[in-house]
Amino acid sequence: MGVVVDTLTQTSQAVRLTLRDRRAQVVIGVSTVAYLLAYLYAIDKFTAGNGEFGVIVAARPWEALFRQSFGTFTYEPVALFRLGIVTYQFSLNTIIGLVIAILVAVNVGVSYFVWQQPSACGVGSQSAGVLAGIPALLSGAACCGPILALILGIQVTSGLLVVFEWLLPVSVSLLLLALLLVGRQVDPAVAGS
Repeated sequence: MGVVVDTLTQTSQAVRLTLRDRRAQVVIGVSTVAYLLAYLYAIDKFTAGNGEFGVIVAARPWEALFRQSFGTFTYEPVALFRLGIVTYQFSLNTIIGLVIAILVAVNVGVSYFVWQQPSACGVGSQSAGVLAGIPALLSGAACCGPILALILGIQVTSGLLVVFEWLLPVSVSLLLLALLLVGRQVDPAVAGS
């Protein structure tokens, strides 16, 4: 139990130190926006527009927000925003995507912070920070597996589709695990100085 508490404490300190660093803040902000837009594009909620402008809201938005469309973690749109060159459909998928984007961005931000200050990991070279970012990149890529399979036209059996339903919770778990693994490597005494 003491190892778990120590890991959580070190990780929270690493995240706080990362959030104080201006360059890491920029990395986190850019990563969040980029990942969210890519996620929404991959699930077809953010697409090219046709030049029209307007907003359409579902008749019962609160009910529509929690109505699943064709998959376990796929929800019906609540509002459609036509913004000229882009069209955006707001749904619960946007909130799910934002949570994943923040997890990915914090992982990337902490990895960037460690890469910038390799002595915080107790290693004298900057390669330690680069290696610390690998779990974040690998776990973040798992979120879009089913969508990428559809985009690339790979035919998948129904058994694999059942497995794909579990990729979202598994990828969120991997992101949290990656953050704990990277965060526990940071020595707050060295990093804060």
